[in-house]
Amino acid sequence: MKGETAGTIRRAERFQIILIGEGLIVGGIAGLVVLLYRILLESAGEWLNKILAYAKESTFRMAGWFVVLMFLAWVTAKLVTFEPMISGSGIPQLEGEMTGKLEQKWWRVLPAKFFGGFLCLLGGLALGREGPSIQLGAMVGKSVSNGLDRGKTEEKFLLTCGASAGLAAAFHAPLAGVMFSLEEVHKNFSVSVLVSVMTASLTADFISSTVIGTESVFQFQIIKVLPPEYYGMIVGLGILLGVLGAFYNWFTLKVQELYNKASFLNTTTKLMIPFFCAGILGFTVPELLGSGHALLEYLTAKDVMLKVVFFILIGRFIFSAVSFGSGAPGGIFFPLLVLGGFIGGAFATVAVQYFGLDIIFINNFVVLAMAGYFSAIVRAPLTGIILIYEMTGSTSQMLSLSIVSITSYVAATLLRSKPIYESLLERLLIKQGQKPAQERGQKVLANFTVQEGSGLTDAAVSEVAWPENCLLVAIQRGSEEIIPRGRTKLFAGDVIVTMTDERDMARVYDKMTVLCKEMTG
Repeated sequence: MKGETAGTIRRAERFQIILIGEGLIVGGIAGLVVLLYRILLESAGEWLNKILAYAKESTFRMAGWFVVLMFLAWVTAKLVTFEPMISGSGIPQLEGEMTGKLEQKWWRVLPAKFFGGFLCLLGGLALGREGPSIQLGAMVGKSVSNGLDRGKTEEKFLLTCGASAGLAAAFHAPLAGVMFSLEEVHKNFSVSVLVSVMTASLTADFISSTVIGTESVFQFQIIKVLPPEYYGMIVGLGILLGVLGAFYNWFTLKVQELYNKASFLNTTTKLMIPFFCAGILGFTVPELLGSGHALLEYLTAKDVMLKVVFFILIGRFIFSAVSFGSGAPGGIFFPLLVLGGFIGGAFATVAVQYFGLDIIFINNFVVLAMAGYFSAIVRAPLTGIILIYEMTGSTSQMLSLSIVSITSYVAATLLRSKPIYESLLERLLIKQGQKPAQERGQKVLANFTVQEGSGLTDAAVSEVAWPENCLLVAIQRGSEEIIPRGRTKLFAGDVIVTMTDERDMARVYDKMTVLCKEMTG
C-alpha cells in the first residue's frame, strides 16, 4: 500500500516530461484515426448525393433506397447493441469515464464508433463528426495507456490528450481542441496536462493538415468589422441565443425521452425512424440531410430569402433532434453550429429589413451566432470563441465573439438550463444504474482548483470536512508546491492534488467539486 502510494507520487513528479512524449504518441495515432474517419465521412456525403440522384430516376430505385436505409439502420443497431457506449456523440461517455463513473472498452468502441458514424452519415442523418472524433481520439489515448501499462492517473491525462487530438484533426482547430479538452473534459488547467494536450493537439492537426490542407473549415467572406454602433444588436442576439439554446437542450432531451418511453420500440426500430425520415427528405428536401456544412456555405454566399432561412432552420432543428434522440452514433456539435448560423442569418435579415442593418454585415452575425449558440448549449464559451475563430479564419471579430458568447452564456444560465453534455451524462448514468466502473482499483491522482468565494477559501486544512478515503497529496500555489498540514491555509487559485482509490473516485470527485465551487448564496 505504502509502496504503491509512494510510486504514484514519484511518477507524478515527472509527469510534465513523460506526458509530452506520450502526448506525441497519442496525437500521432489519434490524428491518423480521425483523419481516416473524416475522409470516410466526406466520401459518405458524396456517395449519398450520387445515390439520391440515381434513385430519383425511377420509383423502383427510390423504393430500393428505402430498403437499403432500413438495412443500414439494422447494421447500426447491431453495432450499438454490440457496444452501447457508441450511442450518441460519445462526449458524455468520455466525461463519465473522466470522473470514474463509466468504463469504456477501447477495443470495442473504436471500430464500432468508426463504422457506426460512417453508416449514419451515409444514410443522411443530421449528425456531426466532432463528438465521435473526440471519443475516437480518447479511446486511442486509452489504448496507448493500456499498451504502456500506465496507471489510472496517467490514463486520465491520455484520455484528455486523445480528445484534444480528435477535435483538432476533425476541424483543423488545434487551439479549440486544447481548450475544449481542458474546459469541458478534464475541467482543469494544470501545467502538466496543458503541455501534453497541446503536444497531442498540434501533432494531430499537423497530420490532418498535411493530407487535407490548411484551409479553414468555413470560407466565410467577412467584408468589414462590425462597427460599435451595432453592439446593442449583438447583446440582443446573445439574449436570443441564450433562450433558444435553453430550448434546444430541453427539446433534445425531450425527444430522447420520448424514444425511451416508447416501450414498443427497440434499438433497431428506434434507428429505423431517422433513417426512414432521411429517405423521405432525400427525395423532397435533400438540403436538410447530413452534417449541414453546405447549408452554411449557401447561407453566407447567397442572398437567401427570410422564409427560406426559417424553413431550413426549423427543418434542421427537428431532424437533428430526431436523428440524435434515436441513439445513433453521431454528434450534435457541428449540427448545433449550423443551427446557430441560421439563427444569426435570420436575425440579421430581419435587422436589415426593419432596423437598418447594412446587408454586408449578415455574415458577421452568422459567425457570431454560431459561437453564441454553442456557448448557450454546451456552456463552454472559451471553446466557442476559439473554435469559431479557427474554423472561419477570421481574426477581426474577437471582441464581438466574446460579447455574444458571454451574453448567451449568462442568459442560458439564468434560465437554469444545464449544459447539454452534463444532462446527457446524467441520463446515461441513470440508465447504467450509477455504479462505479470497478469495485476495486488503482490509486488515482486528481487536481481541483479552489475558486474565489468557495467554502475552502481562507480555510485551514484541518477545518475542512474532506471526503472519506481521500488523501491530500499537495497544494500547488503558482510555481510553489506545498505539503499540506493541518494549519495550512487555502487560498483562491490553489490547486489541490488528491489521491484516492479508483473505486472511490466518482464520490470523491463530486464532493471535491462542491467544496471548491464558488458559493452562490
